[in-house]
Amino acid sequence: MSPLIIIIIAVAVIFVAFLVVVLKNYRKVGPNEVLIISGGKKRTVTMPDGTTRQVGYRLRIGGGTFVKPFIEQAQILPLEIIPMDFQVEDAISTNGIRCTVRGTAEVKISSVETSIILAAEQFLGKPLTDIRDVALRTLEGSTRALIGATNLESLNKNRKEFTGAVFDDVREYFSNMGLILLSFNLKEITDPSGYLEALGKPRIVQARRDAEVAEAEAARDAIVKSAEAQKEGDIAKLQADAEIAEANHSLELKKADLLKDLNQKKADADFSYELERHKLNQELKAEEAKVKLIEKDTSIELEKREIARVEQELDAKVRKPATAEQFRLEAEARGMAEAKRIQGEVEAELVKKVGQAEAEALRKKAESWNAYSQPALLQMMFERLPDLAREMAAPISKVDKIVMVSNDGKMGTSKITGELASMMTQLPTVVKSLSGFDLEQWVKNLAEKHKEQGTDTPQTSGADKE
Repeated sequence: MSPLIIIIIAVAVIFVAFLVVVLKNYRKVGPNEVLIISGGKKRTVTMPDGTTRQVGYRLRIGGGTFVKPFIEQAQILPLEIIPMDFQVEDAISTNGIRCTVRGTAEVKISSVETSIILAAEQFLGKPLTDIRDVALRTLEGSTRALIGATNLESLNKNRKEFTGAVFDDVREYFSNMGLILLSFNLKEITDPSGYLEALGKPRIVQARRDAEVAEAEAARDAIVKSAEAQKEGDIAKLQADAEIAEANHSLELKKADLLKDLNQKKADADFSYELERHKLNQELKAEEAKVKLIEKDTSIELEKREIARVEQELDAKVRKPATAEQFRLEAEARGMAEAKRIQGEVEAELVKKVGQAEAEALRKKAESWNAYSQPALLQMMFERLPDLAREMAAPISKVDKIVMVSNDGKMGTSKITGELASMMTQLPTVVKSLSGFDLEQWVKNLAEKHKEQGTDTPQTSGADKE
């Protein structure tokens, strides 16, 4: 490490140490405190009595100052107010009456330098309670001594003078200790013998008597004054009633005169008003006739203009659009008629061709039917009978369950078979209703022919002969 850096570090350390020492030894006090720094050089101080003395300390009231380390030391002396309650018991006044006096007082160390010097010599380093005790003992002693030189009645009456005497008596004692008395108040003065109370009783009785007499006199004066006032009031009321009656009479006369003049003027005014009203009505009617004539002319002109406007609007909104619409509808109608005509011709041609085709088909079908012989037709019919019977029995085949109730003891299956056989007997009727061929009659005719020929069973050749 270079010597320059070492020097810089050493200077910094020294500066920091100096700053710490300065900050640590810089003492501050509030405005209600005095800082006493002792240990410095002595100085000369002039006391209140004119004498001089050497002291080895300096003072700082509020603020702060630097205290030299290892040479000076600083202590704080409080300058705040010290309140206290005092009580002087069994104090004997000049008339030999024992009494007890209670009050309050406030003292403090004076802010004058010489008083601070005296207080520092006696109270520096001691708590406020010690200063309070010393001041309280001094104050109680002075109060007891002054009570002994004062009449108790005078003490009770002239408390302010007694307070001034206490201030004068303790001023010297307190100034010798650097203290000052700020306030002194007597709160209560009591005596066990009741002397002060006895002094007040005659005055209380006298005050009560004077109050009763004054009250009676006041009541008497009030009654007298009330009667006089009532009499004067009645007289004044009668006079006022008379004056009011006279004033009313005069007022009624004046009202009658005024009413007469008012009615006359009102009649004149009404007549003038009626004349003026008729005149104004005539003029108003003439003006109204003129106005109506003007309004009528104006209305006719407006109606003409409105008719012209409506005509134009009708041409623009109705006639021209109607003409255009009529032309459009006629064109559409002509087009639709032409289209329908063409469509009719096409449909007629189509119907004609369809009819011709159906007629041709029927003709060919009739020819084919005519080509069939009767045995062939019968064969076709017999081939279709099983299908027809199957269709008739189809509903029964779709039934899941059949419950048969028998009253004649027959089995249900035989009844179902009988029902099916009964259904089959309906086949000739169904064939006749569908085709017009009476199958049952044909069978009967066929049986009769075989009987005539002497055969029991029909043969195939017999069918061909038929």
